[in-house]
Amino acid sequence: MKFAHTTPILRIFDEAKALEFYVQFLGFQVDWEHRFEPGLPLYLQVSRDGCVLHLSEHHGDACPGAALRIETDDIEAFHAELLGRRYGYARPGLQETPWGSKDVSVTDPFGNRLTFTDAIST
Repeated sequence: MKFAHTTPILRIFDEAKALEFYVQFLGFQVDWEHRFEPGLPLYLQVSRDGCVLHLSEHHGDACPGAALRIETDDIEAFHAELLGRRYGYARPGLQETPWGSKDVSVTDPFGNRLTFTDAIST
């Protein structure tokens, strides 16, 4: 038996703020969007390389305040990229952990924390 990658669902409350954070700041792309009809909550997929996230305005899909760890192979370049974007609501630092990895943590406008790390899974 083999399991594949997980796809977290993160709660959002404002489409414009979500796109500003995930697309303009973090550099993800919108793969697709879905609404049952105009005016109803948005559900969309964003991705960057092998990282896929679902963002949902539906109240039953997720609770705000989730925490994710996302591996990247060049954390220092990603950190520099984020700082270069001059996002007005976050200026993340690059932190060395006691266990030897380097992390960049950001919190989206809805309270979800994304920690990008160079830690290698085993």
